[in-house]
Amino acid sequence: MPSECFVKEISCKTRSGLMRSIAVVVAATASVSVGAEGAAQPSSVIAIHCGHLLDPINGKLLGATTVLVEDDRIREVSGASTAPPGARQIDLSGQTCLPGLIDSHTHVTMQFSRASYSDVFHWNVADYAIRSTVFARRTLLAGFTTVRNLGDNANESVALRNAINSGVVVGPRIFTAGRAIGSTGGHADPTNGYRDDLAGDPGAKTGIINGVEDAVKAVRQHYKQNDDVIKIMPSGGVMDEGMSGENPQMTLDEIKSVVETAHDYGFVVAAHAHGAEAIRRAVLGGVDSIEHGTYMNAEDMKLMIEHGTWYVPTIIAGDYVMRQAKIPGYYPPQVAAKALAVGPLIQATAGRAYKAHVKIAFGTDAGVYPHGENAHEFELMVEAGMPQMFVLQAATINAAQLLRHDRDLGSVTVGKFADVVAVDGDPLTDISVMKHVSFVMKAGVVYKLNSAPTDAVIR
Repeated sequence: MPSECFVKEISCKTRSGLMRSIAVVVAATASVSVGAEGAAQPSSVIAIHCGHLLDPINGKLLGATTVLVEDDRIREVSGASTAPPGARQIDLSGQTCLPGLIDSHTHVTMQFSRASYSDVFHWNVADYAIRSTVFARRTLLAGFTTVRNLGDNANESVALRNAINSGVVVGPRIFTAGRAIGSTGGHADPTNGYRDDLAGDPGAKTGIINGVEDAVKAVRQHYKQNDDVIKIMPSGGVMDEGMSGENPQMTLDEIKSVVETAHDYGFVVAAHAHGAEAIRRAVLGGVDSIEHGTYMNAEDMKLMIEHGTWYVPTIIAGDYVMRQAKIPGYYPPQVAAKALAVGPLIQATAGRAYKAHVKIAFGTDAGVYPHGENAHEFELMVEAGMPQMFVLQAATINAAQLLRHDRDLGSVTVGKFADVVAVDGDPLTDISVMKHVSFVMKAGVVYKLNSAPTDAVIR
């Protein structure tokens, strides 16, 4: 996102000059704390008493810790259990607290099902937008206080982001790419599989490019539409109706053109890439992250280390589509074939990338599987050979660094946003506890307490 946007959790300025800020919501809710009985009570400071606190920066699990929250920020982190007079207190002394979790790869305005390939001919953008409010709430209550949304249908995720920022909808903090950028007939082309009279010829305005000039125009269109990040599709994919899941679909010059323009505008660039050649081109083209990376080889990994490129594995998506593809008729035949080929490979690739010391951030491809189940990715990462502490760092400080928002996100640190979640038990000995988040605070507001939603701050 351009630097002036979202630094203070304020939505970006629109072309009409209207600035939508959550300041009204903060003013109305910064003094609200939820007590054990679920009643809202006035207070200027909230004291959270944690039995343990994860410190992802130093890779440590701290003992008893009190976190003082004032407005939307963390005011103090201390080993003492005392709190200022009048502070509202939340007792999590029997639980492990962590920074709010970050999912670096979601599609929060959609969710694949058996009917998805026909729904596109019946649903309007409003249908996707309305459903996205449910998906966003599920994501937040699962402990994911921030997500990067990497592709939607018609920029509807911007409206969802703005509604969440304005306090109209409950959901995570969203950094969105709007539509993905790709080539004619490629993974980003929404008309793949359509008959000729419906397919048309999508162009740069809708993210479909052919050449470097189109690439520049597509990025500038995203800036015009108030998107936060850029997503490109330099390889084939699984869920579209094209025949290949791995072939390269953008030239190196096209990728460089996108990246150079995007970086001029302050965008981080994510690259969907399964095939080894597409990964190589994307890394040489300067992208900030490789998503999926199924056929990543040793040369790709070496290049990623040299260029400082992040890797977002999305193991859960591969695992899910592989299982669904075994159900007759669940996906179109060509999609099922790709899912059966790609799905079993992602986990092993992720394990090799970890051993090679490629930088890894947590991401799941939520929407390919049902929203709210994001934390299963932790289990799959551990199965791939990654330590529990590492996978928790991947979903906190690593993901914040990938987003370039580690000054505000990724750890429970004085001055950062008051994003805190908690689980029963110790995730360093049993990572599965991450699937059962009992407490969620985002920007100083409690959305879940004692494993129950609070329905806080709908105004």
